[in-house]
This record gives sequence, C-alpha cells and structure tokens, in this order.
Amino acid sequence: MEKYEDVVGIDVSKLTIDAHLYKRGLHRLFSNTYKGYVALVKWTEQHLKEVGYFFCFEDTGHYSTNLAVFMSENAIDYIEENPLAIKRSSGIVRGKTDRLDAAMIARYAWIHKEELKLSSPKETYLQELGRLLAFREQLVRDRTGKTSTLKEAQNLLNSPSTDLCCKTIEKTIHYLTKQIHTIEQRMIVLVKEHKTSQRNYDLLNSMKGVGLILSCQLIYHTDNFKRFESWRQFSSYCGVAPFGYQSGTSIKRRNRVHHIGDRKMKTLLTLASVSAIQCDSELKLYYQRKLEEGKPKMVALNNVRNKILARAFSVIKRGTPYVEIQQFAA
Repeated sequence: MEKYEDVVGIDVSKLTIDAHLYKRGLHRLFSNTYKGYVALVKWTEQHLKEVGYFFCFEDTGHYSTNLAVFMSENAIDYIEENPLAIKRSSGIVRGKTDRLDAAMIARYAWIHKEELKLSSPKETYLQELGRLLAFREQLVRDRTGKTSTLKEAQNLLNSPSTDLCCKTIEKTIHYLTKQIHTIEQRMIVLVKEHKTSQRNYDLLNSMKGVGLILSCQLIYHTDNFKRFESWRQFSSYCGVAPFGYQSGTSIKRRNRVHHIGDRKMKTLLTLASVSAIQCDSELKLYYQRKLEEGKPKMVALNNVRNKILARAFSVIKRGTPYVEIQQFAA
C-alpha cells in the first residue's frame, strides 16, 4: 500500500461518525447516514485533493455496514478492521472519546498500512443470512427461557393443564417454534438461490454432525469460503486452535486454545463434535484413540472440532461430497 500518503480514521457510532485526517491532524463530525457519507468524502477531498488516501474504521456490525457498502459502491479504498486489534495496538490510553478513538484508528492504520489489506462488504445475500442467523438465535433463547418457565410453573401447580399462565406460555412456545421454522426455511431458500453457496451447502451437509445451522454459519463467516485460505486459519478465528505457552526454561505449559475467538462458532462446533462422535464411526474411533493416549476429554473433543473443520474445507476444495472411507475397509 505504498501509493497512499495519508489515512482517514473513522470512529463509527449509532448516529454519528468522527473522522480524523492523520497527517493533517484535522477532525470533523458527520451523521451516520448517506448524506453524512457524501459530506465526509467531499471534506476529505478538499484537504487531500490529489493525495492518495484510504479510510479505516472498526467493524461495528450494523453500525458500520452502510458505510462499508457506500464506499464499495463508490470505489473508495477502505479497511474495516477488528476493534480488538486496534485497541491492543494502541498502548496505554488515558481517557476515551469518539474524537480520540478516530485519531487512534488513523494512527493504527498508518503504522500498519503495509500489513493491512483493503476490505470489501459481504454480498447482499450473506448479509441477510447473517441477520437471519442472529435473529434465529435470539428466538431460540426466548423459547428456551419460556420452556424453563413453563416447567417451573408445572412443578409448582396442582393442575397446570387448566392454568391460564401455562396455557399462555405454551402458545408462546408454539408461536416461537413456528417463527424459527419460518426463518430456517428462508435460510435454505436464500442459500440455494446462489449456485456456489448451494454447492457448498450440499457438500457440507454430506458430513455427519453438520446440519443446517452450522453449514449456514460456515458459509456466512467464511464469505462462502473466500475469506480464509485454510481450515487452520478459520480454526484460529473460531478459538479452537491450540497454541503453545513458553518463556525461558521455567515456564512451559501444554498447548491450549486461546480465549479470543468467535464463541458462537465454538459452541456450534462443540455441539457438532458431540453429535459426530455418536453417529460417525471414524470420528468415534478417533475420539476414543485420543482418550486412550491419555488426553483429557475436552482436549480430545477439541481435536474432533478441528477434524470437522478440516473435513469441511477439504470437501469444499475438492468439490465432492464427503465419503466415509472406513466402510470400504477390508
């Protein structure tokens, strides 16, 4: 990224965006709307004119999505970075304001410009898929809470079948279940509307332990398997890749997974691995072999999680469904 001579750091909030020109040391506040984005570009061009520059802002979910889409549609160079990476590279910071955050983001982008890569927004159908997955998760949590409330009420009442509260809760649970089913059907339609995502979805579902939700989450988080070059990179992203811990000769611990990672993906992979060792003979033998080697159960289960990711990336790369080799063994 040698062609750039300046960077614009942006702190994105719900209603406003703070912009900071790194080398000029200028700051200005804009609204987090289309008009604000247009004003931001005009203001930047007034001060930088023919100087090459790029924008950098944190990935703040829904708040930054419209800004990323605007810059992509107008062919503007930008980088959407992980907020934690910016925070941990900032050193000791005293005080916090949106203006200071914008300056901190600009400084980070300029210092690390040789390492950073330009961003591009997810495709429209992937953005919708992400929203559906998030909303489904919220509905499942609501249904789980209502189910617990219903069981508690039934244990306390002598005639729960005639109690109005129990009947109301049962109707709510039934309604939530219908809504969850509707969202899942929309997810299937959305994935199958695109040739590549349908192909990847079918390939992922050829594996035991991988169902609708995990397949859709894999497609969403990997940008339909374009974002990560290998399953090891994605394993690190999910927080299931083990790392060493050593310092000098006195500190040397066994490899452990790091707490930083996508917790939802980690949970889904755990559920998939538990299911897989019950219905997949190969993974069951693999899991038992790890236990016989003396590994703790969670370590062996983590090995299965990585095995599932390795299989997922392999079937996508080959373009052929997963085949259980053991059934062909003599």
